[in-house]
Amino acid sequence: MAAESITLILTHEHTDFDALASMLGAHKLFPEAVPVLPRTLNRNLREFLALYRSGLPFRRQEELPRRPVERVIVVDTQSFTTVRGMRPDTPGLYIDHHAWQNPDEPGWQYWGDKVGATATLLVERIAERNLPVTQVEATLLLLGIYEDTGSLVYVTTTPRDLRASAWLLEQGANLQVLRRFLYHPLTPAQTELYSKLTETSQVVDIAGHSVVIAAASAPGFSDEISTLAHSLRDVYEPDGLFLLVDLGDRLQMVARSTSDAIDVGHIAKQLGGGGHARAAAALIRHRRLEDVQRQLVELLRETVKPSVTVAQIMTHGAPVIVPSGVTVEEMAQIIRRYGFEGYPVVESGDSGQRAGPRPSQASQLRGIISRRQVDRATYHGLASHPIDRYMRTGHITVTPETSITDLQRLMIESGWGQIPVVDPASDQIIGIVTRTDLIKLWGSPAAHSRREDISLRMEAGLPAPLLTTLRQAGQSAEQLGYPLYAVGGFVRDLLLGRANFDVDLVVEGDAIKLARGLAQVHGGRVRSHKRFGAAKWILPGDDADQPAPDSGVSAPPDDLTPSDHPEAAAVPHPAALSSARALPSSLDFVSARTEFYAEPTALPTVERGSIKLDLHRRDFTINTLAIALTPGRWGELLDFYGGERDLQQGLIRVLHTHSFVDDPTRILRAARFEQRFGFQIEQRTAELISDAVALLDRVTPARVRHEIELIFAEERPEQALRRLGELGVLDHIHPELHVDDWVVERFQRLRAAMQAHSGPLSSDVDQLYFAIWTYRLDALAFAQLDQRLNLMRSTLTLLRNLHELKPHLPRLAQPDLPPSEIYRILLDASDGSRFLLPIITASAEVAGHIQRYEQTLRFVRPFTDGRDLKRMGLAPGPLYRQVLDAARSAWLDGRISSEAEERALVADLAAQARAAA
Repeated sequence: MAAESITLILTHEHTDFDALASMLGAHKLFPEAVPVLPRTLNRNLREFLALYRSGLPFRRQEELPRRPVERVIVVDTQSFTTVRGMRPDTPGLYIDHHAWQNPDEPGWQYWGDKVGATATLLVERIAERNLPVTQVEATLLLLGIYEDTGSLVYVTTTPRDLRASAWLLEQGANLQVLRRFLYHPLTPAQTELYSKLTETSQVVDIAGHSVVIAAASAPGFSDEISTLAHSLRDVYEPDGLFLLVDLGDRLQMVARSTSDAIDVGHIAKQLGGGGHARAAAALIRHRRLEDVQRQLVELLRETVKPSVTVAQIMTHGAPVIVPSGVTVEEMAQIIRRYGFEGYPVVESGDSGQRAGPRPSQASQLRGIISRRQVDRATYHGLASHPIDRYMRTGHITVTPETSITDLQRLMIESGWGQIPVVDPASDQIIGIVTRTDLIKLWGSPAAHSRREDISLRMEAGLPAPLLTTLRQAGQSAEQLGYPLYAVGGFVRDLLLGRANFDVDLVVEGDAIKLARGLAQVHGGRVRSHKRFGAAKWILPGDDADQPAPDSGVSAPPDDLTPSDHPEAAAVPHPAALSSARALPSSLDFVSARTEFYAEPTALPTVERGSIKLDLHRRDFTINTLAIALTPGRWGELLDFYGGERDLQQGLIRVLHTHSFVDDPTRILRAARFEQRFGFQIEQRTAELISDAVALLDRVTPARVRHEIELIFAEERPEQALRRLGELGVLDHIHPELHVDDWVVERFQRLRAAMQAHSGPLSSDVDQLYFAIWTYRLDALAFAQLDQRLNLMRSTLTLLRNLHELKPHLPRLAQPDLPPSEIYRILLDASDGSRFLLPIITASAEVAGHIQRYEQTLRFVRPFTDGRDLKRMGLAPGPLYRQVLDAARSAWLDGRISSEAEERALVADLAAQARAAA
């Protein structure tokens, strides 16, 4: 009979309290699994277990039964020593607060997140399940969190660590025991070695990180060195700490890190040791201390990357380049057009060369011109002078890999507030980095962890086929050398955790070329609009009747180019997508562009721009977010204008003071987004709305109507409409439009009726809402509203139909109305007006009559037709209609009940008609 298998819980050697606590936490969640103590424990752990092990579930390796190991759970590390009973292919689960190092490892799963201690992850689950913990267990779990977070003061500490600690204190964790084992007194030998390490320690700057390296000789030393690492880390608070101790017959290295950029496990591995990214060790034999120290510094310089590089904060894409020789006056116009503070000036090789976003070689760079320099020259009456006299001259550039430390130094030394970013391979200027970019870096999350977060959100929130398609688009864009971004509403809703698979893509390059390449490789069709630099990639499998790939058909701009508001229709719910493909029918690509408004309320002039310029033309900060999709930058969040902050604070904020002057329809959009998300229009934005609301009178009817239609596509349109009334907007559409309890109640009834209705309607939902909203307007007000909004013909038909039915409502509300009269009143009514009348009138009698008409009355037809009447000698004309209507009425009112009775009635009516003639 085969031996029963077991599941083990393992961790790394030289175990610390977080590892020990994590093994306990894993056992609480997986009680069938056995937590196995490593062979090497730190001294404070050994002393803790000597006192409290009887109340804990740990087993030593020699105590394990001889059974095959079915599965292992590895905590606080992803590097461990196998134990007896394991096979090479034994599957397992990593539980760690460091990123998964090898996602492709067969048979293994990963559970982790960015918190200060692995124990935190386990305590959260224990608390969620309301599992009981003893006072000793709570104390050990709290020891794990406190040790790895430096008693909750290390920079890696998160709010989740604090909440987990508070819960453990509520369960009885003993702080006196914590103090005893966390702040363990040093032995005399440790105190002596600590003194030597302190004297020799040196702080080295590695790619902008502070790294402490301390080396000492201590032959015969047998105590723990890791304890000294904790003590020195508390003194220096470095990003990385490396202790090298010569023990006579060997060297021991102990390493600690608080930064993702310094992977001490990787460095220890190069020296023959191991560990994980934050804690590692190595035993080194037959090497001199000085040689190992020298190699350590070389390894650090080779492997440690800057925590933040220029690439993570720069504005990507060709910046606005100004040719030399431009006058101060011309430069002032350029600044007014683009709005930036500084502009690279390049050698002018063409007298007709104009300023604008375009590629340029770094070798042509002559200097930088700033707004301040132009303002000063203008003030002194030097508008006709060339800018060459006033710009800062020089050839100062950085690369995307330049560290922030080096960038700061360069800005201080040169005085340049804007520095071009150059691709070292091509010598092209590919972007610009500014002092403002540096300021925005303060307090922002680490870019690497932020990219991981965004990437995980996309993987969790998007259907796999759509995610694959976006990756394919990013790969193709990178091959062409184009940055590619998902922008606007998709990004906003991803951060809010809302479903939105309507992805707009902005390309810093030729969007049409990119879409063509994707269709050529992956199939599908392309529709392009060259003037707007836009393309629609109709994905493979879409059955729409479209031209062959890239027919060059000119589609309307709004069909291809994302507007400054991120959706032009309701956001599709996941269930609305095909379950077979889980893909939208198409993806929209547009080249990054910028806009200029020649005058208020006019449509903008469009020209090619960078992603930053493209995002600047959007309506509100929450819609200016973008996510990079090329493989090298996948998941990078671009937030130039504080959009994520406003999402977190629940604010609707415009980008600049002229936003509503440029486009007053943004006022309607502000109310729509505010009510959709439960946000609040920011105070200054509300003031700007008040100042600009009168400009709505100058906006074309179609644009105002379109915004109202978008409001009717919302889940609760009455909320946005009521807000428009508060903002004074409705007065500028029509003074008699308002939203009171009558409107709100009928909108609610409409939604309930739509949910219960199964058949098709000839009217769209926005038309139904609009008909209710305007139902109480008189004929004059209705005509004025039509003139203001230039209503669609189908909407006008519905509204006129309803108004024609108004005089009949008193009769239709009578319970004993003859069926023939019900038929006569409703015969020419559209299905939309018949659907709305019960909602508007709230009359059970009206609803009953309409239901009777829909189910039976409208299907009643007499047997007699025009040919029968002609055979009876009646001349064709209006009399035919009168006779047939009389026959139908007789059937409806029950005066006849058979074909014979109908024939007799028709014969009698025909005889009367002949006699009258």
